[in-house]
Amino acid sequence: MAERIPRVPVREQDPARRATNFEEVCYGYDREEAMREASRCLNCRNPRCVGACPVHVSIPEFIAALAEGDEAGAAAVISRDSSLPSVCGRVCPQESQCEGACVLGVKFEPVAIGKLERYVGDWAIEHEREEKVDVERNGKKVAVVGSGPAGLACASDLAKAGYEVKIFEALHKVGGVLVYGIPEFRLPKERIVAREVESVKRLGVEIETDVIVGRTLTVDQLLDEEGYDAVFIGSGAGLPRFMNIPGENLNGVFSANEFLTRANLMHAYEEKYDTPIEAGHRAVIVGGGNVAMDAVRTAKRLGADATIVYRRSEAELPARVEEVHHAKEEGVHFEMLCNPVRVLGNEKGWVEGVECIRMELGEPDASGRRSPVEIPGSEFVIPCDVVIMALGTSPNPLIKATTDGLDTNRRGCLVADEDGRTTRDGVFAGGDAVTGAATVILAMGAGRKAAKAIDEYLKNK
Repeated sequence: MAERIPRVPVREQDPARRATNFEEVCYGYDREEAMREASRCLNCRNPRCVGACPVHVSIPEFIAALAEGDEAGAAAVISRDSSLPSVCGRVCPQESQCEGACVLGVKFEPVAIGKLERYVGDWAIEHEREEKVDVERNGKKVAVVGSGPAGLACASDLAKAGYEVKIFEALHKVGGVLVYGIPEFRLPKERIVAREVESVKRLGVEIETDVIVGRTLTVDQLLDEEGYDAVFIGSGAGLPRFMNIPGENLNGVFSANEFLTRANLMHAYEEKYDTPIEAGHRAVIVGGGNVAMDAVRTAKRLGADATIVYRRSEAELPARVEEVHHAKEEGVHFEMLCNPVRVLGNEKGWVEGVECIRMELGEPDASGRRSPVEIPGSEFVIPCDVVIMALGTSPNPLIKATTDGLDTNRRGCLVADEDGRTTRDGVFAGGDAVTGAATVILAMGAGRKAAKAIDEYLKNK
């Protein structure tokens, strides 16, 4: 029967309207739609979707409960493995993970696992109980550096295991990349992120903001003076990369990190806030990942005629297909197979254009992707007054610089094994601080693995 039921479409805001506001693009399923989509699941004997999920949510089990109309049961199943279902249902690349492994997807469209997880997560938020969850404490303390997905996942699992956990967050809002990196139209901050953070706090996790570990206090102080038995570093990767081409120091050149942080964390998109942000009349965003899509769609909403410049073809775009589709619907331009070689400026030091060169794809590089090669004499200029570089990020070197015995690799990422153990005894790490910029769900998976390793370490200490 499942194969005869077409995938239930998801309602979305009209493209022309949403390109002018920061309201959520996707409306998600209602109860009837969610149950109908859940009925498509084959309940496989060997559910490949579970193995493809970095946090190994029992997907067929929660979908089976949802198909029967038991949202509470479905929420209970998800909560065993994920502390952020409403977030993951919105921003995870399901098409390359759980849905990509769905058996139904071999011949038909896969089950919309992400949209079902979102529905259950949102239902749980709306029906949450406010009382604190009581967990018997074991007398051990763990410090978590960073309140992004890795830190929240690690803290949740440790709190459930009986540890006294405190998260130290450098910024004034909790959530890490969830609040400063992902736009409101993809992930509502107060309605979703803040309320999922509250569910973590109800486990007994304490969170202190405006604390920069490595400056306000060090990892050594946490271990030696503050009485913590272990430290988990989930500080993310917030150091932006640039191209090092002429003109990058002109006024009007930003990193995507700065641009999105101003828009998201500092509410620059709301008229009642005085946060300065410059989207310009014509904005060029350099890059092809999800951050580039977030930046270009934000610039579009702030009134700019926005263009993506990417050195490979559309087939090689690393961004989610859904995000590229949404960007095109909203009127974003795409200049493929071209690369900036110089940012042009006027006599006052402001950007007035980007000189690019056409590219063609050559032989595959070490990653297997075909390397872009310049076409001599193909230079051209794209007029613009803002350039946003979305070329990836690396971890801030502050923690490494202030912590003896903590090794990093050539990219500045902390060296840790698959369970999060670093080269410093009692110090664990995971997420973007170890891998460089990656996905929310991979960071959560790393946080959960580290929590298990910390538990084993402290029990054996």
